[in-house]
Amino acid sequence: MAKYIFFIATFLQFTIAGLAQSSSIQERLGYDADTKLLIIHADDIGVSHSENIASIHAMEQGMVNSGSMMVPCPWFPEIAAYAVEHPDADFGLHLTLTSEWKYFKWGPIAPINEVPGLLSEFNHFYRSRKDVKSNATAMEIEKELRGQIEMARKYGIDITHLDSHMFTLYLKPEYLAVYKKLGREYKLPILLNAEYLTLFGLDADQHLDEDIVVDKVYMAYSPDYEKGMANYYTESMRSMQPGLNIILLHAAYHNEEMRGITLNHPGYGADWRQKDFDFFTSEACEELVREEQIQLITWREIRDKLIRE
Repeated sequence: MAKYIFFIATFLQFTIAGLAQSSSIQERLGYDADTKLLIIHADDIGVSHSENIASIHAMEQGMVNSGSMMVPCPWFPEIAAYAVEHPDADFGLHLTLTSEWKYFKWGPIAPINEVPGLLSEFNHFYRSRKDVKSNATAMEIEKELRGQIEMARKYGIDITHLDSHMFTLYLKPEYLAVYKKLGREYKLPILLNAEYLTLFGLDADQHLDEDIVVDKVYMAYSPDYEKGMANYYTESMRSMQPGLNIILLHAAYHNEEMRGITLNHPGYGADWRQKDFDFFTSEACEELVREEQIQLITWREIRDKLIRE
């Protein structure tokens, strides 16, 4: 009889666990299965003063409800101070391993002698993902990213999530393992998406198991910019499906600072970032969210309901 009771208890335990895993993320968060969840997320915060003040404006007076900071960048202290003064704002870390602009540069938080594989000849981060992939070890990456997280904590930031600048942590299984490890250790959700893993050559089925996964990532590319950013974002929202969605945008003002930073860069320049800002502070964007019955959520909600419950 005792063996029978043990068998039934074990069966129920695994059945309940299986049902929990089969539930959609929207149901796990307390929404209906057909809910279109959306995080409107500003990347690259901290890279410049222009990026900071435009992103803050878009969060306070527009539809942007989340953002992530680049700890190694020059204007990180400004946005860190804002985050501490606004503890309810949804700020994560844009884990940074590249320095892609022509003249505007930054390097590691870690001592340079401890992360040589991350550094160019001038001790800046490399401009390209390709150079990171060719030179950096997972150990060096973990050392640097742990330093970025600890620096943000030292500033007093209530980190809500982690994501990867230029998706560099999707380049190799060992980089992805570091990313996941840090998320588990600090009890933070991380941005994972099957489509982007596949794009960078990783097997999504192999690398996504019990993770929280974003169903769809929307991020504009050069053809979208050429056709009009408002058109791209409007079409994205009109076609959005139930599940967890995220729009990655880059808000900044088209001013001299951003023109200098983005000089000779083929995409994501000052005008591009101004157009991102313009759309997500527009009445048209607000109306779209309402018309399409989109439920805005934040990484904080995901963290507190699913990671730190």
